Amino acid sequence: MPSAEPKIVEDATCTFCGCLCDDMVLTVEGDRITKAKNACVLGKGWFLGHHIEDRPVALVDGKPASLEEAVDRAARILAGARYPTLFGLSDTTCEAQRIAIAIADRIGSCVDTTTSVCHGPSGMALQSVGEVTCSLGEVKNRADFVMFWGSNPAESQPRHWGRYSTMPRGMFVPNGRKDRTVVVVDVRRSKSAPAADLFLQIKPRKDFEALWVLRGLVKGIAFDPQVGDEIGIPLATLEDLVKRMKQCKFGVLFFGMGLPMTRGKHLNVEAALALVRDLNDFTRFYAKPMRGPGNVTGADNVVSWQTGYPFGVSLQRGYPRFNPGEFTTVDTLSRGEADAALIVAADPMANFPQPARDHLARIPYVVLDPKETPTVRKAAVSFTTATYGINTPGTVYRMDDVPIPLRPAFASPFPSDQHVLALLERRIRELQGVPANGSAL
Repeated sequence: MPSAEPKIVEDATCTFCGCLCDDMVLTVEGDRITKAKNACVLGKGWFLGHHIEDRPVALVDGKPASLEEAVDRAARILAGARYPTLFGLSDTTCEAQRIAIAIADRIGSCVDTTTSVCHGPSGMALQSVGEVTCSLGEVKNRADFVMFWGSNPAESQPRHWGRYSTMPRGMFVPNGRKDRTVVVVDVRRSKSAPAADLFLQIKPRKDFEALWVLRGLVKGIAFDPQVGDEIGIPLATLEDLVKRMKQCKFGVLFFGMGLPMTRGKHLNVEAALALVRDLNDFTRFYAKPMRGPGNVTGADNVVSWQTGYPFGVSLQRGYPRFNPGEFTTVDTLSRGEADAALIVAADPMANFPQPARDHLARIPYVVLDPKETPTVRKAAVSFTTATYGINTPGTVYRMDDVPIPLRPAFASPFPSDQHVLALLERRIRELQGVPANGSAL
């Protein structure tokens, strides 16, 4: 018999990074994606490397189990815990995230996303200073000055430059790159530096000082030239940079992990956001974090909708309390406090500090993941789930907080995160004696 014609899926969304490019054209043959038009090198690896895992739908204590058996065991673990924690959520849909947080609310859990181990300090800074923000569409059509601070988009988000920030022709920048000034600020000469009009290499751990000098120059304060020696950039260069920033028509500062994950952490981001706020006395200037894995922005949004805070939230007392360092998962595990965990689309066993991994291995925990990871191997209960964006539909949030729909390429024999979490939430309700309408028996 002749083989089936390849299936073409247009306007698919790549969920590898926070750009969530939604112009993919996928060629699907059976249960494999053979071509991914418009995808960058990272996106092609994501799509072409995807395959259906040859694994059981669930494992209980390392042994194959039915979905129903696994749901019952997982529900009993979580419902019986005194101090459970929920972690992950960045690589699943917003619909699944909502149900996961409902479970956390029902069992009195801490809620934490992968933001706490990456852009968590940025989230804290936003609460202190606020954010002058815009969409990537506005950047594409209006920005004539683009700055990247502590970020290397050439390697981490390759299509960001070509689709949104520096190269594309826009309504008010019809000549694309020729109409833009691009500045890269970093402690090393990354692969993004050669593409910039101006590369500024500051001394390591001097981001806070550099940002405050820029704030002072924006406000007209005179500095001793020796301040440039402290930062690693001549004062005259900083003065020229401020002049360019004040004279642009639409500027944007994209900051990456190099800002919140160095000395100063949230104070660095506060300084960057305050600098952008100051520049709005002279022109239009905006700031956006360069977010990483797929739907991490969606996780922050959904947790904020439902608790009022983006991560590191405790629901143990029946109302939300926010305190990074106390309720964040790395800390509750490292201190040996959590007695159970629900991990959704994350792999803490591969990247948490050793004390946190040691304690996680000692407690029963439940994992939802499409792949076999170090975290899955040691779980009391693990569910093999479908991959969002490739196998399941739903909603995700781009790094600029714009919601994007998913158009799956082909179906998976495994259930979605949303389906498993819905079954789990229903079983926990039954164990607690609460009917579907939510009123106590």
